[in-house]
Amino acid sequence: MKTIHLLGLCGSLRKASSNAVILRTLATELVPARIHLRLHSLHDLPLYNGDVDGGNVPAAVLALRDAVEHAEGVILGTPEYSHGMSGVMKNALDWLSGPNLKSPLKGKPTITFTATPAFTGGTRAQQQLHETLWAMQAELVAYPQIIIADVDAKICDGRLWDESARQFLANGVSALEERVRDAAPATLTWA
Repeated sequence: MKTIHLLGLCGSLRKASSNAVILRTLATELVPARIHLRLHSLHDLPLYNGDVDGGNVPAAVLALRDAVEHAEGVILGTPEYSHGMSGVMKNALDWLSGPNLKSPLKGKPTITFTATPAFTGGTRAQQQLHETLWAMQAELVAYPQIIIADVDAKICDGRLWDESARQFLANGVSALEERVRDAAPATLTWA
């Protein structure tokens, strides 16, 4: 079976980010061998500036766009700040939406998750994230919202240990894999 190449983006820059821990746990423990999940840092992205988008685009932006373009599917994880997605994630999506609305996310199978210490788990951030992705015409994979509430109690020693959260995430990745495989062009086989 062909290896599927996924890209993970984290909407937090914190060194001890729970969303980054979850993405690393996914990449190292939860995705099957037939999937490769590459994490791409957003640390070097400048703030979005339409004056340079399409012209002298910063190298970090070109690298992000290239990473998304070459991925077969994308996993976005973000905390919820002030009832919304993080500015880091919104900034990355703004860079990915242009120039001229030619987004590398357009038609790209995508799943999202939010993880927060709050009991709501980031539901409002999910809604904002999905609205932005719909505007960009990303293909949101049909799967229930992946919301990890009380995340601090579910992470220990740099990994997500909570079994129900792990299983729900793994099932989400399986849904993403299935959508990627369904979208792949059929290979012509001669009899």
